[in-house]
Amino acid sequence: MRRWALFGVVVAAAVAAAPARGQQASPHIGYVYPAGGKQGTTFQVTVAGQYLNGVSAARVSGEGVAVKLVTHDKPLTGKEATELREKLQALQKQRRDPALVRQILEIRTKLAEFAQKRAIPALGDTAILQITLSPDAAPGDRDLRLATAVGLSNPLVFRVGRLNEFIETPPPPLTGPGSFRAFRNRYAPGADAETPPTDVTLPGVLNGQILPGGVDRFRFTARKGQKLVFAAAAQQLIPYIADAVPGWFQAVLALYDPNGNEVAYADDFRFHPDPVLYHEVRRDGQYVLAIWDALYRGRQDFVYRITAGELPFVTNIFPLGGRAGTRTTVEADGWNLPAGRFVQDAAGKAPGVYPFFVREAELQSNLLPFAVDDLPECMEAEPNGPPRDAQPIKLPIIVNGRIDPPGDADVFGFEGRAGQVVVAEVMARRLDSPLDSTLCLTDAAGRELAFNDDHEDKGCGLVTHHADSYLRAILPADGTYRVRLGDAQGHGGREYAYRLRIGPPRGDFALRIAPSSVNVRGAASVPLTVCAVRKDGFAGPIDLSLVNAPPGFSLAGARVPAGQDEVRVTLTASPTATTQPVCLSVEGRANVQGRQVVRPAVPAEDMMQAFAYRHLVCMQELDAAVTRRGRGRPPIRVLSAMPVKIPAGKTAQIRVGVPARTLVGELRLELSDPPEGIAIRGATPTPRDTEIVLASDAAKVRPGQKGNLIVEVRMLVKPRPMPGKAAPQPRLVSVGTLPAIPFEIVPP
Repeated sequence: MRRWALFGVVVAAAVAAAPARGQQASPHIGYVYPAGGKQGTTFQVTVAGQYLNGVSAARVSGEGVAVKLVTHDKPLTGKEATELREKLQALQKQRRDPALVRQILEIRTKLAEFAQKRAIPALGDTAILQITLSPDAAPGDRDLRLATAVGLSNPLVFRVGRLNEFIETPPPPLTGPGSFRAFRNRYAPGADAETPPTDVTLPGVLNGQILPGGVDRFRFTARKGQKLVFAAAAQQLIPYIADAVPGWFQAVLALYDPNGNEVAYADDFRFHPDPVLYHEVRRDGQYVLAIWDALYRGRQDFVYRITAGELPFVTNIFPLGGRAGTRTTVEADGWNLPAGRFVQDAAGKAPGVYPFFVREAELQSNLLPFAVDDLPECMEAEPNGPPRDAQPIKLPIIVNGRIDPPGDADVFGFEGRAGQVVVAEVMARRLDSPLDSTLCLTDAAGRELAFNDDHEDKGCGLVTHHADSYLRAILPADGTYRVRLGDAQGHGGREYAYRLRIGPPRGDFALRIAPSSVNVRGAASVPLTVCAVRKDGFAGPIDLSLVNAPPGFSLAGARVPAGQDEVRVTLTASPTATTQPVCLSVEGRANVQGRQVVRPAVPAEDMMQAFAYRHLVCMQELDAAVTRRGRGRPPIRVLSAMPVKIPAGKTAQIRVGVPARTLVGELRLELSDPPEGIAIRGATPTPRDTEIVLASDAAKVRPGQKGNLIVEVRMLVKPRPMPGKAAPQPRLVSVGTLPAIPFEIVPP
């Protein structure tokens, strides 16, 4: 019984900080502004979100970044707003006193801010950070998270660059008569129409936020003959706005000459929603760049960064990749490039995708993906459109080619054997090519054996149109076969490049693990989701493990079952609270076609698009914050042998080291997102633990089915009634999560 009492004391401490059931209390940030800075500078950024109580610090991935918390502006509570209204009413009775005018204006402004933040609660909490970037901080994208009293927030993109940074001119200060009305109208359409342009010098990075109806303008001096590039980053910074009442930020760019005439316009760049605008200056003078939302929507998280100036910008490359261990000559098209050909060195690089960029003096171009593989490669050779002119190839191979001109199609012929399994896969859209491919496999007589247009790659979290093709077929007889590749819409051109892999299946997998910010109490467990992106028919089990984790950290249920693409596991933390977040690494191992394959589990955030579609967006780090010490209590354990075997249509019992009651209240055990057909039938207390009865529905489960069960421990707390008041309703609070329980459905 002492063990129960001790558990009750520990649970009581957890209950004091636990939210009511259904309350979303995880810290969440909605935007960072500005979303980046220049090497060797110190500046302030605003981070806004929700549930940011107790913000104490911020964490930016990578080296060369120092962050200091300046202030935390917590939104008013309803009670505080009521008190301010009452104070305002009292002051207004004395408003003839000039000394009270400013105080009245300040209260009105606070109430207006309260109304604004209440309208968008996801952006109600605000923290100001001071960020110092060292001169040698590596340029590129980082993850920025806030550290709060309950742990880490989600990450957002923060960019380190080499160019000077400029901030849009803020709205005028709210002072003097009519300032309250000005604040109220600040968010009305066209509210900033009279705001003068922000003067900048190029090259530089232009930062701003688009509010409802807002149009931001930047003024600069340009010379005749300059070839200017303006590349906007908007959805790149915040890909999916979860509570997208105004929708995605669809940025629009326009350039105006010294006479105010529009000389260039862009609302996208090929299939990318963020626009890129190019213009060759025809005469000296002052020009204005404007940015707004295509539908004149806006709010504070419509944050943008525009890289502007006479900068190198690569629009497309060919080929899109090369063989590992070799040097590949790459043709690059674009603006302000020092040459048309460059060498990409893949010496010592494993198969994968690497960044391609061009340097011009101290300036660096945008990044494009460059694929590296270890298969033999060849170039497409025209003419190869008609089947009679099919280009002969020997499998396995990767063909680098283009669909050019529009309406073109490329055909490749190979010799096959009866029963041979052949895979054909296009890498184009995933390598930044606008090609929307189609693949067709035919025999020598032209009979279609397989066809594919679009094939979803769940590992590409920022892709909304999975335009690359993939097919797999078993050849019916010995003979000649042809693969035809074209564009689904009949488009084509120099930029419509592709890499076509044809050959036997090469089983493989990639892993994603979410969320990328983990908050857990000492010695407690928290669920994580691991997604397996299986390739070329690989269906075997994948064993997961922590890599070089600090002592006390462990994974439970660390296996993706054969044939499944997803599994929920639990991470158990060290009993000792950490002063700094711990950066964790998880990897997966599997036997694939007789060889041991090891792949990292890439941290990701599960983001939603249009309230329906979910995407795993890759992040830089998997960070864990141990928020409270485990008070010497060992982790809760599952005491029965695992995996628990559940007969189809029947029940099974499993013992866990959790009592049915504590000194505080009754404990309830619930399955979190259980597999269909599996439920907890009941929980029976024993002298030292609890026996859970698991039941399965024979109509919804199948023998051989495997996975993990995640059991949440909740407590029914009955608050003490206050004298003279109605008894408060009992409430369920979360106490914790049991380590993942592997299960297997067996025949009855």
